[in-house]
Amino acid sequence: MFVQLLLSLAMLVAVATGGWLVADAVGALVAVLVAAAGWMAFDHGRAARAIHWLRSGAIEPMPQFLGVWGEVVYRAHQQLRSRARDLAASDARLQEFLAAIQASPNGVVLLDQLGRIEWCNRTSAEHFGFDARRDLLQLIGNLVRDPAFVAYFQSGNYDRELVMTRPSSSASQPMKVAVQLHPYGQGRRLLLSRDVTAIDQAETMRRDFVANVSHEIRTPLTVLAGFVEALQTLALEPHEQTRYLGLMASQATRMQTLVSDLLTLSKLDGSPPPGRTDWVALSDLLATCLQEAKALSGMLCADLPHRLIFAEALSLAEKQHLELAGSRAELHSALSNLINNAVRYTPGGGQVGVTLHWLDGRLSIAVHDSGPGIEAEHLPRLTERFYRVDRSRSRETGGTGLGLAIVKHVVQRHGGELQLSSQVGTGSRFVVVMPAERVRRSDVAERGLQSAHRSEAVAADTSDQRSDQGFDQAVK
Repeated sequence: MFVQLLLSLAMLVAVATGGWLVADAVGALVAVLVAAAGWMAFDHGRAARAIHWLRSGAIEPMPQFLGVWGEVVYRAHQQLRSRARDLAASDARLQEFLAAIQASPNGVVLLDQLGRIEWCNRTSAEHFGFDARRDLLQLIGNLVRDPAFVAYFQSGNYDRELVMTRPSSSASQPMKVAVQLHPYGQGRRLLLSRDVTAIDQAETMRRDFVANVSHEIRTPLTVLAGFVEALQTLALEPHEQTRYLGLMASQATRMQTLVSDLLTLSKLDGSPPPGRTDWVALSDLLATCLQEAKALSGMLCADLPHRLIFAEALSLAEKQHLELAGSRAELHSALSNLINNAVRYTPGGGQVGVTLHWLDGRLSIAVHDSGPGIEAEHLPRLTERFYRVDRSRSRETGGTGLGLAIVKHVVQRHGGELQLSSQVGTGSRFVVVMPAERVRRSDVAERGLQSAHRSEAVAADTSDQRSDQGFDQAVK
């Protein structure tokens, strides 16, 4: 307003000057026109500056005007700053939303109306083998060529999810992914994916488990039913009846052992991990396992029993008062299963031994034998339930196929590690490594502790090498 007032005064001065100079109406009119033209030129210049500022898109710096154009520019500047703040806030929320989708364990792919990839997260890139940047705006059908997915994508019926093999899958390590499309917006589609490899493996294991249990129970039941029918319908001699009853008792014992192992596995799966307040003397466990191994060896190979080498391990356990923290029943089950397996699969006259070693505070309990050994391709599956290298041999020796599965569960529940190694024709070695926090020793003075352990380890190694006839070197 102040500028307008000055311009108005200038116009009056111009008019007065013109009238004084010309002294007639024509001079006054010329003066007015000159003043008006000057004002219009000045106002047009300010308008041009304001328009140039608006077209540049830069909020800062704001041109400084007085009067009406100053008010207009100020209001526009306020609106632009408010819109910029809103856009920044919206962009921040969008980035947070995208970051959340990136962190999702499920894959997310946004497809446009033509089925082209508009955006995808890292998980979906892993599931489908995408490159998150290179494959943008690529047709999904050109990248995922699985016939089942192509048919599913083109069907238009997305009420169910599709389980397909991941492109990065292999025959030795099959991986499955479940995908489902969800239409949204104007013809767009949302593709969700999730890794179901573990679920598929669990379902396969469940089917195999049910089939194996049914088979393992059906066989002795069929034998029992046949013997019962024979006893009921045939006139058997006393010695034949005794033989049949002995076979029936053997099959009944086999079923009882199988049910007992199944119950043990069920209990291990459903119970909390054992605590660290109950301590079990390792020497007692080894002594009990030794007596069981002697009894089993006498039953399987009465004429030529096994050589059981426990002396060094028992001596070390007793001398250092070694104790393990955990469940006595579970630890006994694990050790006895390993030792009894070694006895079962080692021919008569062979040797089965136990050795103890220290590994940076952890305790290694190794069970080794001089049996026929196991091929390398079987080692990764030995701890699967009902997996047997030689089914006929396992049944002959009374095995259920669940022993190593129980050992694995027990060791994992105690925070330990189970290591397997074997060489055909030389023997096998199964090692349980217990963590330092679950091992305690109480009789060796702190000053002489390390030297005592070194000397005992050397003695144990020397004895083990003599007794095993070079087995350790062969399998390692």
